[in-house]
Order: sequence, then structure tokens, then C-alpha cells
Amino acid sequence: MAKDPYEKTFPPLPPVPGRGFAATWWGHAWLRALEDSALDGQQLKQGRRYARAGAVGAVSVRPGGLTAVVRDPDGTAHRTDVLVQEFTEAEWDRLLGLAAAESGHIAALLDREVPPELAEDAAAAGVELLPGIGDLDPRCDCGEWDHCPHTAALCYQVARLLDRDPFVLLLLRGRAEAGLLAELEERSTAEAEPAQSPADAGVPASEVYAAASALPPLPAPARLPEAPGQPPTLDTESGTEPPGLDVDGVEFLAQAAAAQAYGLLAEALAAGHAERAPQPGPTLAQDAVRLTAQAHDLRVRSRLAAASDRDRAAMDRAVLAWGFGGAPAVSVLEEDWTPDRASLARARAALATARPDGADAEADPAAPAPVLRRIRARWTEPGGDRQLRLGRDGRWWPYRRAAEHWLPAGPPATDPAAALAALEPEDPEA
Repeated sequence: MAKDPYEKTFPPLPPVPGRGFAATWWGHAWLRALEDSALDGQQLKQGRRYARAGAVGAVSVRPGGLTAVVRDPDGTAHRTDVLVQEFTEAEWDRLLGLAAAESGHIAALLDREVPPELAEDAAAAGVELLPGIGDLDPRCDCGEWDHCPHTAALCYQVARLLDRDPFVLLLLRGRAEAGLLAELEERSTAEAEPAQSPADAGVPASEVYAAASALPPLPAPARLPEAPGQPPTLDTESGTEPPGLDVDGVEFLAQAAAAQAYGLLAEALAAGHAERAPQPGPTLAQDAVRLTAQAHDLRVRSRLAAASDRDRAAMDRAVLAWGFGGAPAVSVLEEDWTPDRASLARARAALATARPDGADAEADPAAPAPVLRRIRARWTEPGGDRQLRLGRDGRWWPYRRAAEHWLPAGPPATDPAAALAALEPEDPEA
């Protein structure tokens, strides 16, 4: 019997204890399609263990499906299939046209790589090269209707095959490697011939500029997602992660990075963003405070404090300040600076008219001004528990003494009277 040119069999792969199943972006995309579709995470975990232990036999790949025998730990063998939708002729025509249009795409495929630009252009043309949620259809004689450990193990093993040879994916979609490359070569040659015609002189630049006003407007900016994305959790079931790796810390940093990216995107999409001057970002020490404010794990908070040369109490004070005003508030808490003469003159003039109880200094000159003693950029009530601090940006920050430390007591104000008002005791009858 002649060998089927549209079926390829790969021998069993050796066990891979402690290693991931995908190293390429398309291998990870394959696994996302599996992990996002499965309803039972425990089945996936068991499937990973099966694949790592070498329980998956030879894998047969053909248009539209995969087949392998997967054995349970007791040796019971199961015929396991995973079906994948083949491309229609129209979809193949669009995909091959896109691949042949760029010589770099063909070169990448020959090097056993999938150019991300090809996948993106194909998706835009309605051809999903990589499977998505629900595209991997499991079939197993164990009787499970969803992904079972056997179909999951087969998918994890195939991710390793895809890393080595992306033509496995194209065979699943319906075309074998030899015929595919021949058609790509034919198409690329046909596309190159018209470009060599001397009659094609291009378009004068003047015509292009003249037609600019007829171009459609740019599309509207992308909408902000409802919430930051959730980064994947680390696979630590094998127990072979590098010594000293703080898994909780790494997962926290991934989530914090997603939240920070979400905030930056929200700021970029806000009205008037292009007109605002860029602001300097926080220093490393200040950014450690930002991260600590988001952390709930005491170990993570302790490591961030130690990394920024703060003890736990100092970090708690910095987090309190961050809540009132971000990086500038942390600077006011931890930086002791001396204003220049012009800044001091403006500060004294503002304090001379400041009345924390709301009295108008011009209408009632007899109303007493606050008695504050200055040391550099800090004005402190002698023998009291109130303090005002002047930031380098000219804003006033209220502080209150607690034991031996001064703690931020509110957000900043451009007027020292407003900052003093934040330090006034609340009126119980108000």
C-alpha cells in the first residue's frame, strides 16, 4: 500500500521532566487554545504529567486531526484523537497569497518559523492560522466528553512538535509541506514578474500628495478594556523551578505590570493626552513603594522594603504617602531640602494670610496667624503635632505627629490654609 502523502507520523518523544512544552510563540498559542477551552483544570494538570512522563506514543498527523495512543500509569492504552478544522480552498488561497507576497515569509517558513506578521495578516483576512478557543475538538475512548488527561497529554506533546516544525500545523489545516512549498514558489514567481515590467513607472509623488485629502479619516482609537488582563500562572507542579525563585513574587510582578500597562493605556486614550507635557516617572525606590501599595503578601512587601533600603515601618509610611499623592508625596516624606530665596518669600507671604479656621485675614487682620517654626522646607507647630511641608512643585502637604514620626495626613494643596484645615480636628456637630 502506498504511503499517504497527507499523513505524517512522529515517533514518541522522550520525557521532559521540569521543562515547558513550548518555546515558540506559535507553540504557546497552541497551548492557550487548549488551556482556554478545557473546563476542568485538573484534567489538564494530569495531562501535563502524562506528557512529561512519556505516556504519549507515536503521533499521527493528517489534515483535520491528530491521533496517538496514550497510556495510563497502570499501562492501560487509550486511542486518542484531537480534531482541527481544515481550511477551505478560499482560505488557502488567501493565506498563500499573503505568504507569497512577502519573500521574508517564505524564508521564515523554510527556516521552520511562523512569522507573526503572517498570522496577523491572515487573521485580518479572515483566516485564523492558529487555533483559538474551542478549535481543538477532543475524542478519546475513555469516555470523557471534554478534554481528558489523554487528549490534553496529546496536545501538550504536539506543542513540542510544533516548536520544531510549524508545517505540522499547516498539515493539520489541510496541506502537506512539499505541495505547499511548490505552490508558494509558483505564486511568488508570478507576483515578481509584473514588478519587473519596464512599463510600470510608479506614481508621481505630486499625485500622491494631491490625493491625500481624499483619504478616509483614521480609525477611532481602540477602546479601553474593562480591566487589566490576567497573566498566566507559573507551572510549578514538577517542583523543578530554579532554586530561590519566588513564585508568588514573580506572579505578583506580572499582575502589577499588567495593571501598570492598563493605567498607561487609559492615560494615553484620555482626552487631551497629546497636549499634556510628559511627566517624569518614579525612581526605583519610589516604584518599590507603588508595588508595595499593591502587594498583599507580607513576604513580597518585606522583599520590596529591603530592596529599597527601608525597614517595614519606613515602607508603611511611604505607602501611606503614596496613597495621598504618588511619587511626589513620597519625595516630600523622605526628602529634606532647602527652598531658594524666591521660594521662601512666596511661602512666607502665603503663610502670613493662612487661617486654618476659615477666617479672612484681610477682613479680620486681628485673626491670629498660625505659629509655625521653619526648618528647611518644613514648618512645624512648636510643641504641637501639626506640620506643613513644602514640595518642590510649590504645593503644601499636611503632616501630623504620631509617636516619634511625622505621618502624611492628607493630599496636597496649593494654599497652606487648605493644608492646615486638613489638620484641624473634625467638628462633631458638623
